[in-house]
Amino acid sequence: MDTLGYLLDGFGTALQWYNLLFAFAGVLIGTMVGVLPGIGPISGVALLIPVTASLTGGLPPESAATSSIILLAGVYYGAMYGGSTTSILLNTPGESSSVATVLDGYPMAKQGRAGAALSIAAIGSFVAGVVSLLGLVLLAEPLSNVALKLSPADEFSLMILGLCALSGLAGKSITKALIMTVFGLMLATIGMDAVSGVARFTYGIPELYSGFEFLTIAVGVFALGEVFKTILEKDSNEGEIARITKLLPTKQDLKDSAGPIIRGSLVGFFKGIVPGSGATLASFLAYLLEKKISKNPEKFGKGAIEGVAAPESANNAASGGAMIPLLTLGIPGTGTTAVLMGALIMYNVQPGPLLFDEHPTIAWGLIASMFIGNVMLLILNLPLVKVFAKLIETPPKYLIPMIVAISIFGVYAVRVTTFDLMLLIACGVIGYFLAKNDFPMAPLVLGLVLGPMIENNLRRALTISNGDYSIFVQKPASLAFLVIAVLWVTVPLLMKLRGKKVIVNVEG
Repeated sequence: MDTLGYLLDGFGTALQWYNLLFAFAGVLIGTMVGVLPGIGPISGVALLIPVTASLTGGLPPESAATSSIILLAGVYYGAMYGGSTTSILLNTPGESSSVATVLDGYPMAKQGRAGAALSIAAIGSFVAGVVSLLGLVLLAEPLSNVALKLSPADEFSLMILGLCALSGLAGKSITKALIMTVFGLMLATIGMDAVSGVARFTYGIPELYSGFEFLTIAVGVFALGEVFKTILEKDSNEGEIARITKLLPTKQDLKDSAGPIIRGSLVGFFKGIVPGSGATLASFLAYLLEKKISKNPEKFGKGAIEGVAAPESANNAASGGAMIPLLTLGIPGTGTTAVLMGALIMYNVQPGPLLFDEHPTIAWGLIASMFIGNVMLLILNLPLVKVFAKLIETPPKYLIPMIVAISIFGVYAVRVTTFDLMLLIACGVIGYFLAKNDFPMAPLVLGLVLGPMIENNLRRALTISNGDYSIFVQKPASLAFLVIAVLWVTVPLLMKLRGKKVIVNVEG
Protein backbone atom coordinates (compact mmCIF):
# COMPACT_ATOMS: atom_id res chain seq x y z
CA MET A 1 0.00 0.00 0.00
CA ASP A 2 1.33 3.47 -0.85
CA THR A 3 1.61 6.45 1.54
CA LEU A 4 -1.72 7.94 0.41
CA GLY A 5 -3.50 4.65 1.09
CA TYR A 6 -2.01 4.43 4.58
CA LEU A 7 -2.97 8.06 5.25
CA LEU A 8 -6.59 7.41 4.17
CA ASP A 9 -6.65 4.41 6.53
CA GLY A 10 -5.29 6.75 9.22
CA PHE A 11 -8.18 9.15 8.63
CA GLY A 12 -10.56 6.20 8.93
CA THR A 13 -9.07 5.55 12.39
CA ALA A 14 -8.92 9.22 13.44
CA LEU A 15 -12.51 9.92 12.38
CA GLN A 16 -13.99 7.26 14.68
CA TRP A 17 -16.25 9.10 17.15
CA TYR A 18 -14.22 8.29 20.26
CA ASN A 19 -10.93 9.27 18.60
CA LEU A 20 -12.50 12.59 17.54
CA LEU A 21 -13.45 13.11 21.20
CA PHE A 22 -9.90 12.27 22.31
CA ALA A 23 -8.42 14.67 19.71
CA PHE A 24 -10.80 17.45 20.80
CA ALA A 25 -10.08 16.84 24.49
CA GLY A 26 -6.33 16.83 23.78
CA VAL A 27 -6.23 20.13 21.87
CA LEU A 28 -8.61 21.82 24.33
CA ILE A 29 -6.55 20.71 27.35
CA GLY A 30 -3.36 21.58 25.45
CA THR A 31 -4.55 25.13 24.82
CA MET A 32 -5.45 25.47 28.50
CA VAL A 33 -2.04 24.05 29.49
CA GLY A 34 -0.35 26.66 27.28
CA VAL A 35 -2.42 29.47 28.80
CA LEU A 36 -2.33 28.48 32.48
CA PRO A 37 0.71 29.73 34.40
CA GLY A 38 3.13 27.11 35.70
CA ILE A 39 2.04 24.16 33.53
CA GLY A 40 4.09 23.38 30.43
CA PRO A 41 3.44 20.75 27.73
CA ILE A 42 5.82 18.26 29.39
CA SER A 43 3.94 18.49 32.71
CA GLY A 44 0.58 18.39 30.91
CA VAL A 45 1.43 15.27 28.90
CA ALA A 46 3.00 13.49 31.91
CA LEU A 47 -0.06 14.26 34.07
CA LEU A 48 -2.50 12.91 31.50
CA ILE A 49 -0.77 9.57 30.77
CA PRO A 50 -2.48 7.76 33.69
CA VAL A 51 -5.78 9.53 32.91
CA THR A 52 -5.75 8.23 29.32
CA ALA A 53 -4.88 4.74 30.59
CA SER A 54 -8.05 4.81 32.71
CA LEU A 55 -10.23 6.25 29.92
CA THR A 56 -9.11 3.66 27.33
CA GLY A 57 -9.22 0.68 29.70
CA GLY A 58 -12.21 -0.95 27.95
CA LEU A 59 -10.69 -0.75 24.42
CA PRO A 60 -8.50 -3.42 22.72
CA PRO A 61 -4.74 -2.80 23.30
CA GLU A 62 -4.08 -1.35 19.79
CA SER A 63 -7.12 0.96 19.94
CA ALA A 64 -6.28 2.03 23.51
CA ALA A 65 -2.72 2.97 22.48
CA THR A 66 -4.00 4.86 19.41
CA SER A 67 -6.61 6.86 21.34
CA SER A 68 -4.19 7.66 24.17
CA ILE A 69 -1.41 8.91 21.92
CA ILE A 70 -3.94 10.98 19.90
CA LEU A 71 -4.98 12.77 23.10
CA LEU A 72 -1.43 13.21 24.41
CA ALA A 73 -0.10 14.54 21.08
CA GLY A 74 -3.07 16.95 21.02
CA VAL A 75 -1.93 18.31 24.37
CA TYR A 76 1.59 18.77 22.96
CA TYR A 77 0.78 20.80 19.87
CA GLY A 78 -2.25 22.45 21.50
CA ALA A 79 0.03 23.91 24.20
CA MET A 80 2.05 25.62 21.46
CA TYR A 81 -1.13 27.48 20.42
CA GLY A 82 -1.97 28.47 24.01
CA GLY A 83 1.52 29.71 24.90
CA SER A 84 1.06 32.83 22.76
CA THR A 85 -1.93 34.09 24.80
CA THR A 86 0.06 35.04 27.92
CA SER A 87 2.94 36.37 25.77
CA ILE A 88 0.64 38.80 23.96
CA LEU A 89 -1.75 39.79 26.78
CA LEU A 90 0.49 39.65 29.85
CA ASN A 91 4.05 40.11 28.53
CA THR A 92 4.79 36.72 30.14
CA PRO A 93 5.66 33.73 27.90
CA GLY A 94 3.48 30.72 28.72
CA GLU A 95 6.27 28.56 27.29
CA SER A 96 9.95 29.10 26.51
CA SER A 97 9.08 28.72 22.82
CA SER A 98 6.80 31.79 23.12
CA VAL A 99 9.55 34.12 24.37
CA ALA A 100 10.14 35.58 20.89
CA THR A 101 6.39 36.33 20.56
CA VAL A 102 6.57 38.69 23.56
CA LEU A 103 8.90 41.08 21.69
CA ASP A 104 6.16 42.34 19.34
CA GLY A 105 3.02 40.67 20.71
CA TYR A 106 2.77 42.71 23.91
CA PRO A 107 3.54 46.07 22.17
CA MET A 108 0.69 45.22 19.74
CA ALA A 109 -1.63 44.55 22.71
CA LYS A 110 -0.70 47.91 24.28
CA GLN A 111 -1.63 49.57 20.97
CA GLY A 112 -5.11 48.00 21.18
CA ARG A 113 -4.31 45.31 18.59
CA ALA A 114 -4.30 42.28 20.93
CA GLY A 115 -7.12 40.61 18.97
CA ALA A 116 -5.24 40.90 15.68
CA ALA A 117 -2.05 39.51 17.28
CA LEU A 118 -3.89 36.52 18.79
CA SER A 119 -5.73 35.82 15.52
CA ILE A 120 -2.53 35.93 13.45
CA ALA A 121 -0.87 33.65 16.03
CA ALA A 122 -3.73 31.15 15.62
CA ILE A 123 -3.73 31.34 11.80
CA GLY A 124 0.10 31.05 11.68
CA SER A 125 -0.01 28.07 14.03
CA PHE A 126 -2.62 26.36 11.86
CA VAL A 127 -0.65 26.86 8.60
CA ALA A 128 2.56 25.72 10.32
CA GLY A 129 0.80 22.64 11.66
CA VAL A 130 -0.39 21.68 8.17
CA VAL A 131 3.06 22.33 6.60
CA SER A 132 4.83 20.19 9.22
CA LEU A 133 2.29 17.38 8.84
CA LEU A 134 2.70 17.33 5.06
CA GLY A 135 6.44 17.02 5.66
CA LEU A 136 5.81 14.21 8.14
CA VAL A 137 3.63 12.32 5.61
CA LEU A 138 6.25 12.67 2.86
CA LEU A 139 9.29 11.79 4.99
CA ALA A 140 7.89 9.16 7.39
CA GLU A 141 7.97 6.17 5.02
CA PRO A 142 11.37 6.86 3.33
CA LEU A 143 13.06 7.53 6.69
CA SER A 144 11.57 4.36 8.18
CA ASN A 145 12.89 2.32 5.24
CA VAL A 146 16.38 3.78 5.69
CA ALA A 147 16.26 3.18 9.46
CA LEU A 148 15.31 -0.48 8.92
CA LYS A 149 18.71 -1.03 7.27
CA LEU A 150 20.60 0.15 10.38
CA SER A 151 22.59 -2.48 12.30
CA PRO A 152 22.53 -2.70 16.15
CA ALA A 153 25.85 -0.78 16.21
CA ASP A 154 24.33 1.96 14.04
CA GLU A 155 21.24 2.15 16.27
CA PHE A 156 23.39 2.40 19.42
CA SER A 157 25.41 5.27 17.94
CA LEU A 158 22.24 7.01 16.68
CA MET A 159 20.76 6.94 20.20
CA ILE A 160 24.01 8.33 21.64
CA LEU A 161 23.71 11.13 19.08
CA GLY A 162 20.12 11.76 20.22
CA LEU A 163 21.25 12.02 23.85
CA CYS A 164 24.12 14.37 22.98
CA ALA A 165 21.90 16.52 20.76
CA LEU A 166 19.32 17.17 23.48
CA SER A 167 21.96 17.48 26.20
CA GLY A 168 24.02 19.89 24.11
CA LEU A 169 21.17 22.38 23.80
CA ALA A 170 19.17 21.84 27.02
CA GLY A 171 19.59 24.45 29.73
CA LYS A 172 22.26 27.09 30.25
CA SER A 173 25.09 24.67 31.03
CA ILE A 174 26.10 21.76 28.81
CA THR A 175 27.93 20.19 31.78
CA LYS A 176 24.77 20.18 33.91
CA ALA A 177 22.73 18.78 31.00
CA LEU A 178 25.24 15.94 30.52
CA ILE A 179 25.19 15.21 34.28
CA MET A 180 21.39 14.87 34.11
CA THR A 181 21.67 12.62 31.04
CA VAL A 182 24.06 10.28 32.84
CA PHE A 183 21.83 10.37 35.93
CA GLY A 184 18.87 9.28 33.75
CA LEU A 185 20.94 6.44 32.23
CA MET A 186 21.95 5.31 35.72
CA LEU A 187 18.31 5.22 36.87
CA ALA A 188 17.50 3.11 33.78
CA THR A 189 19.91 0.37 34.93
CA ILE A 190 17.99 -0.27 38.18
CA GLY A 191 15.99 -3.53 38.18
CA MET A 192 16.37 -7.04 36.76
CA ASP A 193 18.91 -7.49 33.98
CA ALA A 194 16.91 -8.66 30.95
CA VAL A 195 19.71 -11.01 29.74
CA SER A 196 21.18 -12.58 32.89
CA GLY A 197 18.19 -12.15 35.24
CA VAL A 198 20.48 -10.66 37.93
CA ALA A 199 19.00 -7.91 40.15
CA ARG A 200 20.94 -4.63 39.77
CA PHE A 201 21.00 -1.83 42.39
CA THR A 202 17.79 -3.09 44.02
CA TYR A 203 19.23 -3.45 47.58
CA GLY A 204 16.67 -6.13 48.40
CA ILE A 205 13.68 -3.80 47.79
CA PRO A 206 11.05 -5.89 45.90
CA GLU A 207 9.46 -2.80 44.25
CA LEU A 208 12.76 -2.05 42.49
CA TYR A 209 13.00 -5.42 40.72
CA SER A 210 10.88 -4.10 37.84
CA GLY A 211 12.83 -0.81 37.77
CA PHE A 212 11.57 2.72 38.25
CA GLU A 213 8.18 3.43 36.68
CA PHE A 214 8.79 6.06 33.99
CA LEU A 215 5.47 7.77 34.71
CA THR A 216 6.28 8.28 38.42
CA ILE A 217 9.60 9.96 37.62
CA ALA A 218 8.14 12.16 34.85
CA VAL A 219 5.10 13.34 36.84
CA GLY A 220 7.26 13.90 39.92
CA VAL A 221 10.04 16.01 38.40
CA PHE A 222 7.81 18.00 36.04
CA ALA A 223 4.33 18.37 37.54
CA LEU A 224 5.08 18.19 41.30
CA GLY A 225 8.34 20.08 40.76
CA GLU A 226 6.30 22.99 39.32
CA VAL A 227 3.85 22.73 42.26
CA PHE A 228 6.67 23.07 44.81
CA LYS A 229 8.11 25.98 42.81
CA THR A 230 4.75 27.80 42.82
CA ILE A 231 4.25 27.22 46.57
CA LEU A 232 7.79 28.03 47.75
CA GLU A 233 8.51 30.91 45.40
CA LYS A 234 4.95 32.29 45.16
CA ASP A 235 5.45 32.07 41.41
CA SER A 236 2.37 33.66 39.85
CA ASN A 237 1.55 36.25 37.18
CA GLU A 238 0.62 39.60 38.62
CA GLY A 239 0.99 41.79 35.55
CA GLU A 240 -1.80 43.78 33.97
CA ILE A 241 -3.70 41.85 31.28
CA ALA A 242 -4.20 43.74 28.01
CA ARG A 243 -7.79 44.10 26.82
CA ILE A 244 -9.04 42.41 23.65
CA THR A 245 -11.18 44.70 21.51
CA LYS A 246 -11.37 43.98 17.77
CA LEU A 247 -10.62 40.28 17.21
CA LEU A 248 -10.12 39.87 13.45
CA PRO A 249 -6.95 41.09 11.70
CA THR A 250 -7.16 43.62 8.86
CA LYS A 251 -6.41 42.76 5.22
CA GLN A 252 -3.05 44.56 5.61
CA ASP A 253 -2.23 42.41 8.67
CA LEU A 254 -2.97 39.25 6.66
CA LYS A 255 -0.89 40.51 3.74
CA ASP A 256 2.07 41.41 5.99
CA SER A 257 1.85 38.05 7.78
CA ALA A 258 1.60 35.70 4.78
CA GLY A 259 5.35 35.58 4.00
CA PRO A 260 6.51 35.35 7.65
CA ILE A 261 4.04 32.50 8.30
CA ILE A 262 5.37 30.41 5.38
CA ARG A 263 9.03 31.16 6.15
CA GLY A 264 8.51 30.56 9.88
CA SER A 265 6.77 27.24 9.13
CA LEU A 266 9.67 26.00 7.01
CA VAL A 267 12.34 27.16 9.50
CA GLY A 268 10.44 25.54 12.38
CA PHE A 269 9.85 22.27 10.56
CA PHE A 270 13.49 21.72 9.59
CA LYS A 271 14.72 22.78 13.05
CA GLY A 272 12.17 20.44 14.64
CA ILE A 273 13.53 17.42 12.71
CA VAL A 274 16.99 17.93 14.27
CA PRO A 275 16.96 16.27 17.74
CA GLY A 276 17.62 18.72 20.55
CA SER A 277 17.07 21.97 18.65
CA GLY A 278 13.51 22.44 19.90
CA ALA A 279 10.80 25.03 19.29
CA THR A 280 12.51 27.84 21.26
CA LEU A 281 15.52 28.00 18.94
CA ALA A 282 13.23 27.72 15.89
CA SER A 283 11.06 30.67 17.01
CA PHE A 284 14.08 32.93 17.58
CA LEU A 285 15.63 31.96 14.23
CA ALA A 286 12.36 32.75 12.44
CA TYR A 287 12.11 36.11 14.26
CA LEU A 288 15.71 37.05 13.39
CA LEU A 289 15.19 35.99 9.75
CA GLU A 290 12.19 38.31 9.41
CA LYS A 291 14.06 41.19 11.01
CA LYS A 292 17.04 40.59 8.70
CA ILE A 293 15.03 40.58 5.45
CA SER A 294 12.58 43.34 6.46
CA LYS A 295 12.73 46.69 4.64
CA ASN A 296 11.91 48.37 7.96
CA PRO A 297 13.78 46.39 10.66
CA GLU A 298 13.41 49.27 13.12
CA LYS A 299 9.67 48.50 13.55
CA PHE A 300 10.47 45.13 15.20
CA GLY A 301 10.05 45.29 18.95
CA LYS A 302 7.46 48.05 18.60
CA GLY A 303 4.46 45.99 17.53
CA ALA A 304 5.28 44.48 14.10
CA ILE A 305 2.76 41.81 13.08
CA GLU A 306 5.60 39.90 11.38
CA GLY A 307 7.26 39.56 14.80
CA VAL A 308 4.23 37.57 15.99
CA ALA A 309 3.48 35.58 12.83
CA ALA A 310 7.00 34.17 12.26
CA PRO A 311 7.91 32.83 15.75
CA GLU A 312 4.40 31.46 16.39
CA SER A 313 4.47 29.60 13.07
CA ALA A 314 7.99 28.33 13.77
CA ASN A 315 7.28 26.90 17.23
CA ASN A 316 4.21 25.01 15.99
CA ALA A 317 6.01 23.66 12.93
CA ALA A 318 8.88 22.55 15.19
CA SER A 319 6.49 20.49 17.33
CA GLY A 320 5.27 18.69 14.18
CA GLY A 321 8.83 18.26 12.90
CA ALA A 322 9.91 16.76 16.25
CA MET A 323 7.46 13.88 15.68
CA ILE A 324 9.53 12.67 12.68
CA PRO A 325 12.64 11.43 14.57
CA LEU A 326 10.36 10.07 17.32
CA LEU A 327 8.12 8.01 15.02
CA THR A 328 10.65 6.95 12.37
CA LEU A 329 13.91 6.56 14.33
CA GLY A 330 12.70 6.13 17.92
CA ILE A 331 14.75 9.23 18.93
CA PRO A 332 12.82 11.85 20.93
CA GLY A 333 14.22 15.27 20.07
CA THR A 334 12.55 17.21 22.91
CA GLY A 335 11.53 16.61 26.51
CA THR A 336 7.87 16.36 25.56
CA THR A 337 8.47 13.81 22.80
CA ALA A 338 10.55 11.81 25.32
CA VAL A 339 7.47 11.68 27.57
CA LEU A 340 5.30 10.72 24.56
CA MET A 341 7.77 7.95 23.76
CA GLY A 342 7.53 6.71 27.36
CA ALA A 343 3.73 6.63 26.98
CA LEU A 344 3.97 4.52 23.81
CA ILE A 345 6.39 2.09 25.48
CA MET A 346 3.91 1.76 28.37
CA TYR A 347 1.44 0.40 25.79
CA ASN A 348 4.11 -2.02 24.47
CA VAL A 349 4.47 0.04 21.29
CA GLN A 350 8.11 0.69 20.32
CA PRO A 351 8.59 3.93 18.30
CA GLY A 352 11.10 3.59 15.49
CA PRO A 353 11.44 2.14 11.97
CA LEU A 354 9.24 -0.90 12.73
CA LEU A 355 6.36 1.26 14.03
CA PHE A 356 4.95 1.83 10.52
CA ASP A 357 5.13 -1.91 9.73
CA GLU A 358 4.02 -3.40 13.05
CA HIS A 359 1.56 -0.69 14.19
CA PRO A 360 0.38 1.21 11.08
CA THR A 361 -2.99 1.97 12.73
CA ILE A 362 -1.26 3.86 15.55
CA ALA A 363 1.29 5.66 13.34
CA TRP A 364 -1.07 6.80 10.56
CA GLY A 365 -4.02 7.30 12.94
CA LEU A 366 -1.87 9.74 14.93
CA ILE A 367 -0.71 11.63 11.81
CA ALA A 368 -4.30 11.92 10.50
CA SER A 369 -5.56 13.04 13.93
CA MET A 370 -2.98 15.85 13.94
CA PHE A 371 -4.53 17.22 10.72
CA ILE A 372 -7.97 17.10 12.36
CA GLY A 373 -6.61 18.52 15.63
CA ASN A 374 -5.12 21.54 13.86
CA VAL A 375 -8.50 22.33 12.28
CA MET A 376 -10.13 21.99 15.72
CA LEU A 377 -7.54 24.35 17.21
CA LEU A 378 -8.22 27.02 14.59
CA ILE A 379 -11.98 26.75 15.18
CA LEU A 380 -11.46 26.84 18.98
CA ASN A 381 -8.88 29.61 19.17
CA LEU A 382 -10.46 32.29 17.02
CA PRO A 383 -13.93 32.57 18.64
CA LEU A 384 -12.93 31.46 22.17
CA VAL A 385 -9.77 33.54 22.56
CA LYS A 386 -11.45 35.80 25.17
CA VAL A 387 -12.48 32.73 27.19
CA PHE A 388 -8.92 31.35 27.16
CA ALA A 389 -7.61 34.81 28.13
CA LYS A 390 -9.74 34.61 31.31
CA LEU A 391 -7.89 31.40 32.30
CA ILE A 392 -4.75 33.47 32.91
CA GLU A 393 -6.47 34.89 36.00
CA THR A 394 -6.92 31.41 37.57
CA PRO A 395 -5.39 31.65 41.08
CA PRO A 396 -2.73 29.05 42.02
CA LYS A 397 -4.81 28.05 45.08
CA TYR A 398 -7.27 26.34 42.69
CA LEU A 399 -4.67 24.91 40.27
CA ILE A 400 -2.25 23.37 42.79
CA PRO A 401 -4.69 20.99 44.55
CA MET A 402 -5.97 19.82 41.15
CA ILE A 403 -2.46 19.05 39.85
CA VAL A 404 -1.50 17.25 43.10
CA ALA A 405 -4.71 15.16 43.05
CA ILE A 406 -4.24 14.10 39.39
CA SER A 407 -0.57 13.27 40.08
CA ILE A 408 -1.28 11.08 43.11
CA PHE A 409 -4.36 9.27 41.76
CA GLY A 410 -2.75 8.78 38.33
CA VAL A 411 0.52 7.34 39.62
CA TYR A 412 -1.22 5.12 42.19
CA ALA A 413 -3.60 3.75 39.52
CA VAL A 414 -0.71 2.46 37.37
CA ARG A 415 1.08 0.22 39.92
CA VAL A 416 -1.10 0.47 43.07
CA THR A 417 1.87 0.73 45.49
CA THR A 418 2.55 3.27 48.22
CA PHE A 419 6.26 2.99 47.27
CA ASP A 420 5.48 4.84 44.02
CA LEU A 421 3.66 7.59 45.93
CA MET A 422 6.71 8.11 48.17
CA LEU A 423 8.92 8.09 45.06
CA LEU A 424 6.59 10.63 43.40
CA ILE A 425 6.95 13.09 46.31
CA ALA A 426 10.73 12.53 46.46
CA CYS A 427 11.01 13.19 42.69
CA GLY A 428 8.95 16.38 43.10
CA VAL A 429 11.29 17.71 45.80
CA ILE A 430 14.42 16.67 43.89
CA GLY A 431 12.98 18.11 40.66
CA TYR A 432 12.32 21.46 42.34
CA PHE A 433 15.85 21.78 43.75
CA LEU A 434 17.50 20.64 40.52
CA ALA A 435 15.43 23.08 38.40
CA LYS A 436 16.17 25.89 40.88
CA ASN A 437 19.89 25.30 40.30
CA ASP A 438 19.49 25.23 36.48
CA PHE A 439 19.74 21.45 36.05
CA PRO A 440 17.46 20.65 33.06
CA MET A 441 14.92 17.85 33.51
CA ALA A 442 14.47 16.85 29.83
CA PRO A 443 17.86 15.02 29.53
CA LEU A 444 17.02 13.04 32.70
CA VAL A 445 13.77 11.76 31.18
CA LEU A 446 15.48 11.10 27.84
CA GLY A 447 18.20 9.03 29.56
CA LEU A 448 15.55 7.07 31.45
CA VAL A 449 13.58 6.31 28.25
CA LEU A 450 16.54 5.56 25.96
CA GLY A 451 18.70 3.75 28.56
CA PRO A 452 17.26 0.23 28.12
CA MET A 453 17.27 0.57 24.30
CA ILE A 454 20.89 1.78 24.28
CA GLU A 455 21.94 -1.14 26.50
CA ASN A 456 20.01 -3.62 24.34
CA ASN A 457 21.64 -2.42 21.09
CA LEU A 458 25.09 -2.30 22.75
CA ARG A 459 24.77 -5.94 23.77
CA ARG A 460 23.41 -7.04 20.39
CA ALA A 461 26.30 -5.30 18.59
CA LEU A 462 28.92 -6.85 20.91
CA THR A 463 27.33 -10.31 20.50
CA ILE A 464 27.65 -9.97 16.70
CA SER A 465 31.31 -8.85 16.99
CA ASN A 466 32.27 -11.38 19.73
CA GLY A 467 32.97 -8.57 22.21
CA ASP A 468 35.03 -6.43 19.80
CA TYR A 469 34.23 -2.74 20.53
CA SER A 470 35.79 -1.63 17.24
CA ILE A 471 32.50 -2.58 15.51
CA PHE A 472 31.19 0.89 16.48
CA VAL A 473 33.86 2.65 14.41
CA GLN A 474 34.10 0.04 11.60
CA LYS A 475 30.51 0.61 10.47
CA PRO A 476 30.41 3.86 8.40
CA ALA A 477 26.95 4.96 9.66
CA SER A 478 27.86 4.21 13.29
CA LEU A 479 31.15 6.11 13.00
CA ALA A 480 29.38 9.11 11.40
CA PHE A 481 26.78 9.24 14.20
CA LEU A 482 29.48 9.06 16.90
CA VAL A 483 31.59 11.81 15.26
CA ILE A 484 28.54 14.09 14.99
CA ALA A 485 27.66 13.33 18.64
CA VAL A 486 31.15 14.31 19.82
CA LEU A 487 31.12 17.49 17.70
CA TRP A 488 27.62 18.38 18.98
CA VAL A 489 28.92 18.51 22.54
CA THR A 490 32.48 19.78 22.01
CA VAL A 491 31.93 22.58 19.42
CA PRO A 492 29.73 24.73 21.73
CA LEU A 493 32.24 24.20 24.59
CA LEU A 494 35.18 25.23 22.37
CA MET A 495 33.27 28.29 21.11
CA LYS A 496 32.49 29.24 24.72
CA LEU A 497 36.18 28.92 25.72
CA ARG A 498 37.24 30.90 22.65
CA GLY A 499 34.73 33.63 23.54
CA LYS A 500 36.15 33.86 27.09
CA LYS A 501 39.70 34.19 25.71
CA VAL A 502 38.59 37.01 23.38
CA ILE A 503 36.96 38.82 26.32
CA VAL A 504 40.13 38.40 28.46
CA ASN A 505 42.32 39.75 25.60
CA VAL A 506 40.02 42.76 25.08
CA GLU A 507 39.95 43.55 28.80
CA GLY A 508 43.70 43.00 29.06
